[in-house]
Amino acid sequence: MNKLTLTLHNTLKPFFALHGNLELIIAYSGGIDSQVLLHALTQLKQHQLISNDITVCHVNHGLSDNATSWQEFAKTECAKHSVDLVIKCVNVQTKAQQSLEELARDARYYALKTLRDNKSIVLTGHHSDDQSETFLLALKRGAGLKGLSAMSVQTQLGQHLLVRPLLSVSRQEIETYAKTHQLSWVEDESNLDTCYDRNFIRQQIMPLLRERWPSINNTINRSASHCLAGQELLDELAEQDLVICKASSTSLYTQALKVLSPARFNNVIRFFLAHQDYLMPSTEQLKQVRQQLQASEDKTPQIKVGQCVLRRFKEQLFITPNYIDISDWRREIDLSKGSIVIELPDNLGKLSVNIELTQGNAQPLVCLPAQGQQVSVSFSHNNPKCLPDFRMHSRSLKKVLQELNVEPWQRKRTAFLYYDDQLVAAIGHFICKPFMVNDAELGLHISQSHLISDIN
Repeated sequence: MNKLTLTLHNTLKPFFALHGNLELIIAYSGGIDSQVLLHALTQLKQHQLISNDITVCHVNHGLSDNATSWQEFAKTECAKHSVDLVIKCVNVQTKAQQSLEELARDARYYALKTLRDNKSIVLTGHHSDDQSETFLLALKRGAGLKGLSAMSVQTQLGQHLLVRPLLSVSRQEIETYAKTHQLSWVEDESNLDTCYDRNFIRQQIMPLLRERWPSINNTINRSASHCLAGQELLDELAEQDLVICKASSTSLYTQALKVLSPARFNNVIRFFLAHQDYLMPSTEQLKQVRQQLQASEDKTPQIKVGQCVLRRFKEQLFITPNYIDISDWRREIDLSKGSIVIELPDNLGKLSVNIELTQGNAQPLVCLPAQGQQVSVSFSHNNPKCLPDFRMHSRSLKKVLQELNVEPWQRKRTAFLYYDDQLVAAIGHFICKPFMVNDAELGLHISQSHLISDIN
């Protein structure tokens, strides 16, 4: 067994010992790194040093004119090595504040994460040169310990283990292995484009550094390891602070946050956001969040951070998606069609409308509209006076929603049922008394199935 195969085997052995005979999923582009990984693993299996099932996953990003030929190459190579191949095609959409490289990587990891329902070991061909490049990219961005930790040998990817068994192997060793075994591989033409930061570092910066300091890869990797150890300590501290600060899965107690030092405040917010899979805020954004916590109690300040918004309400700091304006959305309901399902905007789920008979203590129903009345659902209102089923006297809709402690942003995402221009119900909150059905009468049963991401 050659040195690289032995290194790979020794890296994987602890995972096999801990997690048994899990399926191995190779993230395979067809480039030299993943080609070497595929060859070395199949060699281990042929020599009966591992018994795990091996599956190759090729992600077609569709970003290159050669994407189809790379996919065909993957089919040929997997047939040659007698391993199963799964091809996942992804659609990479450009987004603000994220580079195409980041978006393609996120799409790739999502494809790998959703490939299997059962726990597996996902393997990538990242090596020590990749680690050095990742460290320098993080340094260029002004990253903290988390970013400078670069890539770890093991991390979680959904229910799977993501393992990078070649992180201690250099690109030169990988190239030597490929030539020794007369392997073929594909070359991504974008790797020559120094407009991409990673390619610029790989082709122009790292050669200079290696010429001056031949062991720079090892030195950088050692620094990344020190940063990782420091980040692990910060995560332990954040977990302790979160026990005191956490109010719900998407909110923190503001009073508990206020007593933390700025450094611990930033640390626990970043830790909390990371567990929600949001982009990390800048130091300046965190400073603004801390300042906004001091705003007077009658205010509901909010700070946009990447794709999420931090909002203070009722002594809690909530983390929500960056909701779109849906005030102009409106749908008419044709009750002659019987059961109706309406797709609500901005991931708010679905609205089901059915005509049913009131029975005992069942959920209250809405009376049927008068002949010729137009039935509609919308998210806007002109603050009418209303008499909810739980009140003795009428009050403005805004005040009623405040009484119910509906968060200000959710008041704009509450669906209202109208007969002509009359408010009939705030769906999910109340029915106006004049529109409630008596026992043994037909009425409308309205239910909303929320998406999990929209529930605080």
